[in-house]
Amino acid sequence: MKWNVPNILTLMRLIAAPGVAVMFLYFTRPFADGLAMLLFVSAAITDWFDGYLARAWKQETKLGAMLDPIADKAMVVIALMVIIAFSSWSPWLVLPATVILFREVFVSGLREYLGNVSGTLKVTQLAKWKTTAQMVAIAVLFSQGVFEHYFGMSILGMNDELVSAILMGQQEDIHGLNWKLDGMIWAGRIGLGLLWIAATLTAITGFDYLRKALPHLTETR
Repeated sequence: MKWNVPNILTLMRLIAAPGVAVMFLYFTRPFADGLAMLLFVSAAITDWFDGYLARAWKQETKLGAMLDPIADKAMVVIALMVIIAFSSWSPWLVLPATVILFREVFVSGLREYLGNVSGTLKVTQLAKWKTTAQMVAIAVLFSQGVFEHYFGMSILGMNDELVSAILMGQQEDIHGLNWKLDGMIWAGRIGLGLLWIAATLTAITGFDYLRKALPHLTETR
């Protein structure tokens, strides 16, 4: 195994994937949401850097080619698992997440089955955009949790009448309830919209990989 900077960055991203879930075991919310988002975004940034550096420094290796998609899938799968676990299980969230998880498992199975001819399932430009959309959507959804719980902490001890008066502008908003509520609402809407876009791209690339694999799947042994 050849360890260089790009491969080390990829390995760090792989290690960071379960770290997103661990944040919710050792920290209370909203600190867990914020730390998970920071860790996820930092790891996602390395996804661009390791590929760029590997090409720029001519350090592309089989180890890196193997670890990179595994790290991406681990990040997405674990982060979606955490988000769904702490959500209201809305079908608008669960459905696109299910599409993404199913496709990742399905394509991984195809690659394993095809073995030596799995090179026919090369990563396309659309698949790269798919991964980017997934990571941006997940980061925004994590930010929703941050806004939601800081809003909840701010209204702690207030009665419903006081909260309504502040939100309607009848009382001074010294705790920033309005911008925290707006942040929670818009982060949820934008994150969910991006997740549906990611799920659509995920389904399209999944069908594309299946189409490319069909000739090999119909071969007789």
